[in-house]
Amino acid sequence: MGLTGRRLWWAALPLALVLVLGGGALAVGRWLTPAAPAAPPLAAPPPVVVTLADVHTIAGTPPVLPWPATGQATVEVAGLGSLGSSGAVRPVPIASVAKVMTAYLVLRDHPLRPADDGPALTVSAQEAAAYATEAAGRQSLVRVAAGEVLTERQALEALLLPSADNIARLLARWDAGDPATFVAAMNAQAAALGMADTRYTDPSGLDRATVSTAPDQLRLAERALTVPAFAQLVALPEATIPVAGVIRNYNTLLGQDGIIGIKTGSTNAAGGCLLFAARLERDGQVVTIVGAVLGQAAPTAQLLPTVLAAAQRLVEAAETAIQRYVVVPAGTTVAWVRGRPLVTVRDLTVTGWPGLTVHPRVRVTATGGTVDIPGATSTPVRAG
Repeated sequence: MGLTGRRLWWAALPLALVLVLGGGALAVGRWLTPAAPAAPPLAAPPPVVVTLADVHTIAGTPPVLPWPATGQATVEVAGLGSLGSSGAVRPVPIASVAKVMTAYLVLRDHPLRPADDGPALTVSAQEAAAYATEAAGRQSLVRVAAGEVLTERQALEALLLPSADNIARLLARWDAGDPATFVAAMNAQAAALGMADTRYTDPSGLDRATVSTAPDQLRLAERALTVPAFAQLVALPEATIPVAGVIRNYNTLLGQDGIIGIKTGSTNAAGGCLLFAARLERDGQVVTIVGAVLGQAAPTAQLLPTVLAAAQRLVEAAETAIQRYVVVPAGTTVAWVRGRPLVTVRDLTVTGWPGLTVHPRVRVTATGGTVDIPGATSTPVRAG
């Protein structure tokens, strides 16, 4: 528990016990005011003996999510833990989900503040001329014209909303000079993030040799969502760019069940794929559910509807399971100081689900007035 065996010098100040749990915290204690010594002590007092268990598991039956029958999927709550997974974890084609790494790299190299449009990109004559051939190959595209100028923001909107393969190549050329150099950077970044089962061969995901796993893509999604511009872009239902005009997000779940992104993907080789995130509030605490669903089988026209429906079922089930639960009831003795107990004055609760294991951390401090708790309102401190 960190405090066992630690020797502390005590002043004639109130003692506060702070329990920190999964980013939330609660001030507890029956405040103790040790008698002031007549003279400074010659030896340290006995160490604090902590009686709070190292591990608490939320009681109840762990939830079983409605996992898709095919492919692979995984869901977790950022910063809290995993709600489970399904399917064999093996590298598979991921289609346009690959564009999450493309956007992440572009924003890493060319950061955007939420109100900025960023530098300009110009569509080359060669890129414009390729449009007809690419369209004949049934690629996912936006119309472009030679000399068309897009801001970085507009290019990323075209990449992430209607999933434009041609804009993925344009961004790769703009960022790294050529697609091959950019793809090398994609793989280097994947390795840096610990995505051991991921291999990128193109910036768009059109190539079936671009492969990954649901856990790897979940890791990338959580990192990408920490970039404010990325989170802002993937939550847009539509945008407007110069030549193509109004473009719409293929992720039709946006705004439902708290869903805030992230990226769709579908090809015959990959099936239906989706990285998703949903924001959930429980008693003032906001958590983010993040998931990946890959390899959903269906007729071509139904690939996206199939994977979107599978993800929505997972989000709804997760939101039902995630509640506030008591892990340390009021009146529990959590520590002893100089032979006297410190007890919780109200329930210690955590946002989670049955079966989730949490690791409370006990810290004893001498203070007065209020106790500032990360992620919570300051708690008054009173001597008792």
